[in-house]
Amino acid sequence: MPKFIRKTKNLIIRPLETNDYDIWREYYLSMGEPLNQWDTRARKDSELTRKIFKNDLKRIKNYLDSDQSINLFAFEKRVGKMVGGLSLMSIVRSLSQSCFLGYGIHQNFWGKGYGKQAVAAIIDIAFKDAQLHRIEAGIEPYNRRSIMLARSLGLRKEGLKKRAVFMRGDWRDLVIYSATCEDFGIKWKKRELPKRL
Repeated sequence: MPKFIRKTKNLIIRPLETNDYDIWREYYLSMGEPLNQWDTRARKDSELTRKIFKNDLKRIKNYLDSDQSINLFAFEKRVGKMVGGLSLMSIVRSLSQSCFLGYGIHQNFWGKGYGKQAVAAIIDIAFKDAQLHRIEAGIEPYNRRSIMLARSLGLRKEGLKKRAVFMRGDWRDLVIYSATCEDFGIKWKKRELPKRL
């Protein structure tokens, strides 16, 4: 199974590991009040126990092992702080070989170009390591920063999905930005399935 690791100018993109507990805990404790409706909320100290961390690791591994999603995290190269999370979610392996792309950067690291580096890395992972053909990012129409990021990375606007997801107590519209591996000059390779015993 691929290791799903990338290095960028400032970041290391990789799975969460068992020895990341202190970094993971600091990530959530250091968050202030959300700066907009899309910002990640801080967690209470009681939500940041080793047991909860181990449960998170187990859930992430189960999603990976069942090929449902790939959840990775961005760490600063220089000091090793966790700066955000990335996901290839709802992976479909039948006719489309596709997934939904998710990303979020901790508010303390906004404005440093980390989002662009991290999302470019997970797009590369999606097409090369996970051997997906298509990715879609569903972005709320008023989330201008996320839309600008998607555009800057070469994702194309495909349209508006009305009342597509239930978030923050209501059904929300999403603008769909997508790309295929060919858009990035990558030839799609059929994924080899594990041999049955």
